Amino acid sequence: MKAARLILVSMLPVIMAACGEGNKQPAEKIITVDVKASYPEKEVVLQDFADVEYVPLETNDEFITQGDVKAIGKKYILVKNWSNDGNIFVFDRKTGKGIRKINRKGQGAEEYTFINAIVLDEDNDEIFVNCAPMKKIFVYDLAGNFKRSFEHLKDAEYLEVFNYDNNHLICYDISGYYKDGELRSKPYHAIISKQDGSLTRNIPIPFEKIKAPTVQEGEGMAVTSVNPIVPYHDNWLLVETSSDTVYNYISKENKLSPFLVKTPSKDPVIFLTMGTLTDRFYFMTTIKKVFNFKTGRGFPFTDLMYDKQENAIFNANVWNGDYVKKERVNMTARPLNGEIATLQVLAANQLVEAHKNDGLKGKLKEIAATLDEESNPVIMLVKYKK
Repeated sequence: MKAARLILVSMLPVIMAACGEGNKQPAEKIITVDVKASYPEKEVVLQDFADVEYVPLETNDEFITQGDVKAIGKKYILVKNWSNDGNIFVFDRKTGKGIRKINRKGQGAEEYTFINAIVLDEDNDEIFVNCAPMKKIFVYDLAGNFKRSFEHLKDAEYLEVFNYDNNHLICYDISGYYKDGELRSKPYHAIISKQDGSLTRNIPIPFEKIKAPTVQEGEGMAVTSVNPIVPYHDNWLLVETSSDTVYNYISKENKLSPFLVKTPSKDPVIFLTMGTLTDRFYFMTTIKKVFNFKTGRGFPFTDLMYDKQENAIFNANVWNGDYVKKERVNMTARPLNGEIATLQVLAANQLVEAHKNDGLKGKLKEIAATLDEESNPVIMLVKYKK
């Protein structure tokens, strides 16, 4: 059987490519989302419910990056380029100053060919580079020195990898994406050892048949992005597109608890993926399993927001209060860790233009005044409000 030609599709512009703080937990109330319903719109200002921090990344001849942020810790920010050049930039978390550039791309035993995910483990002074095409995870110290590597579990292909604790990673296996419509054969969420990649624990989410976020036509396959693992303070929300239930995984108890249920759907199937969760708002996105291979467009989506205070669901419009005019914030980007709910990359040329037109306020205005159009981007960190 010939391998399918893979087309990766993001939920914002459609792109085609070849192939804890505290002990807070999500509310116990199980939310029901009718994915076919039309919900009223609601506008909110980001700074009203979240703390915002801006980190301008230093720009010099060695540190020029497109700003694909892969990991953030208390000391460091790890960034790569969107192109597959193998560069990993290490920036200071507080100042944005460039510290070093690491590149271990190659064909050797200590080298990766592609970067799908990077896990930063500051406690152990290690970074984990997940290379899905090689089905392998490479471990380096923060100076870029090779320490060890290990294979993905047999028949697994990890796309998402997060720091679980000092000794483990939590991963999502996308091998089921190639088995759309087949009966479930194994769990796809797992906790593995940081030392050798051995299985510590499977987290089996119940479902019967695989419903992959893919559309296949001949030898072509289009795939849309879904957040299968969402860190939220000390716990994790686990999303499985084959299930109509989103589960809260309570780490300390090794327990799955239903968190959200979506109504069943077909013709087309409508998926639901989780984004940022705050003390008041839960952001999510519905995605229709539709793709047109002739136009390269598909997977239409709708951003939703559950308001705990009003116990109601809305079409979400979130605006950044540091802009004079309304500037939308993407609340469904990949969540990072228990401190940072989400982030957004602000292009320098757009900030410079907004500053010229007196379109910025506060700290963002001060930062934009120091930039030029060729500067590295500014990273906007959205943090749980204290």
